[in-house]
Amino acid sequence: MIKSMTAFANESLTRNGITVSVEIKCYNSRHLDLAIRLPAAHAGLEEPVKQTASRYLQRGRVEIRIHIKNENMDTVSFTINEGVADAYYSALQRLRDRYDLADPVLLDHMVRINGIIEPEEIKVDASEIWPALEETLALSFASIDKMREAEGKAIAADTFDRIDRIETYIMEIEKRAHGLLEIYSARLANRVNELTCGMVGIDPGRIAQEAAFLADKSDISEEITRSKSHLVQFRKLMSGDEPAGKPLNFLLQEFSREFNTMGSKAGNADISHIIVSAKTELEKIREQVQNIE
Repeated sequence: MIKSMTAFANESLTRNGITVSVEIKCYNSRHLDLAIRLPAAHAGLEEPVKQTASRYLQRGRVEIRIHIKNENMDTVSFTINEGVADAYYSALQRLRDRYDLADPVLLDHMVRINGIIEPEEIKVDASEIWPALEETLALSFASIDKMREAEGKAIAADTFDRIDRIETYIMEIEKRAHGLLEIYSARLANRVNELTCGMVGIDPGRIAQEAAFLADKSDISEEITRSKSHLVQFRKLMSGDEPAGKPLNFLLQEFSREFNTMGSKAGNADISHIIVSAKTELEKIREQVQNIE
């Protein structure tokens, strides 16, 4: 099933006093590119979050923001760096005495200095947090998957329509390519008449020989056959269960190469016009494929 790479989810739940909120944003990218934002106290959970995301997604830029509130944790406490406090207080007292100041040294003066009062490091038990986080991630990725599938269906419908048009163009090219020998024969005969003003007789055998040579040089049957094969593979990939963005992009390059070769070999204005139309559809498909996982 075709899935888009763009999606958004925001899920939150509370389990056993632990509230977890997860926000996920997915964008286009050639590879899986994970950016995870966790509270500093829970940085140790980054690796299991990455492993979980990798099970759900194959490609894309994925931004995951996680907020955790644990009501079971003790109230945040602070420590006093008494050495720093004593030294700073002593310095303030010396300044007071040196300049004969009447103002006392106040607590407000002390707490302004970094390093005197600091929060104690919070120790977090990852095994206590992970069950709630894992469940929230599962809900979030389920929402992501639903959105990606919905957008993928729209992309697939549009792409199948354009592939059908390209198939029609290939059939028209094949039809016109079958008449190239007659076209070259008539073109050569007219050219000889123009150059000789009709004064030189035309050898039908020689004209046929030269026309056959030009037709052989302009033979695009192999390119047409390969293009038909690409159509089959493209539809198979679009209908399969595996992520298809990369192989589809490769097939589009092959399609473009075949059409370029047809245009250069055929040397026929009608075929060239059809190829331009086909390549226009290819470019529109390419824009869609960039968003497919």
